[in-house]
Amino acid sequence: MSNVIEAKDIFAQGGSVADLRLLCCPGAEEFTNLIDRHLMRWASESGIEEPKSFIIPCECPRFQSGDAKGLVKDSVRGDDIFIVVDPGNYSVTYKLFGYENHMSPDDHFSNLKRLIQAVAGKAHRVSVIMPSLYGGRQHRREVRESLDCAVALQELENMGVQNIITFDAHDPRVQNAVPLLSFDNAMPTYQVLKSLLRKMPDLSFDKKDFMVVSPDEGAMNRNMYFSSVLGCNLGMFYKRRDYTTVVNGRNPIVAHEYLGESVEGKTVFVADDIVASGDSMLEVGRELKKRGAARIIANATFPLFTAGLGKFDAAVEEGALDFMVGTNLTYRKPELLQRDWYLDVDVSKYAAYFVLALNHDISVSAIADPIRKIEALLAKHADQNK
Repeated sequence: MSNVIEAKDIFAQGGSVADLRLLCCPGAEEFTNLIDRHLMRWASESGIEEPKSFIIPCECPRFQSGDAKGLVKDSVRGDDIFIVVDPGNYSVTYKLFGYENHMSPDDHFSNLKRLIQAVAGKAHRVSVIMPSLYGGRQHRREVRESLDCAVALQELENMGVQNIITFDAHDPRVQNAVPLLSFDNAMPTYQVLKSLLRKMPDLSFDKKDFMVVSPDEGAMNRNMYFSSVLGCNLGMFYKRRDYTTVVNGRNPIVAHEYLGESVEGKTVFVADDIVASGDSMLEVGRELKKRGAARIIANATFPLFTAGLGKFDAAVEEGALDFMVGTNLTYRKPELLQRDWYLDVDVSKYAAYFVLALNHDISVSAIADPIRKIEALLAKHADQNK
């Protein structure tokens, strides 16, 4: 028997820390609206009277000089505030001296700080939902380098933020920079598997048919988790780099070396946190195809596709990739959502569970236990395919 509490019952029982309100940084409207929709549905099902929306209107207008400010358009005094930000949404633009600038992660982080300042001293508590962790890829120092993510987290803590909610952090150990700050790093494993099985209801996770392969050593933990919950074998690639050369701030990859059992005739699932240019993922796909893999499914929590979609179209055409699973935890190109080979996974309900749990000071697992959900999903799938 599951001990999971229904979200609507949490609303009905009351006991919230304070009135729940959402603030949306520019560029995070889609995800914030989805979270709000779940919260409103649960509130409605609980039978209590709630506002038409939990979202408080806000904006970050700019002066002609390029300076900006945060502006919250309603009272937040005594409220439990959750600010949603998408640092990776480059589609947001602003005018500067007649030029149209696309917002960078630095701009989004500055907007987040502006909205925190706008509610400073008035809100009961401030939490930040940052699905893609700002500066998360610069997570360790090797030479004379900045530690952007660690400094950003410390800055948020110093500004009075009490909770950080992120997803699939590139390296969750960055939370060591703020050991006294509540830091939740959620993994969308259940949501990905649920969408995958909806697309491929006859998919077999038997060891003779299915295998998980990590694209590199850095992604081992997330792929190890997938292989553990699915009960299948795990392989990995490691990147052999040329450390005598630096290209675009990184040492170029010379080759992908494979460690693991044969993938011949199997469906292979490859998971990573980010697909930027996609070169590494596609190279892994081609290497797996050379080794006889029957189908190749890629998974990226943050499908950025910084170099466009053309090379992925070509990879699907040549058979180096069957399809890719991504999430709505960051901005996705409109043309990506129209691709037949792309499967978009909605993680907003999971984020809404975190908001509700924190607002009522209860464990997230009490509302949505991912392990129990995964076990139930796989048991149902097994019964349907007997």
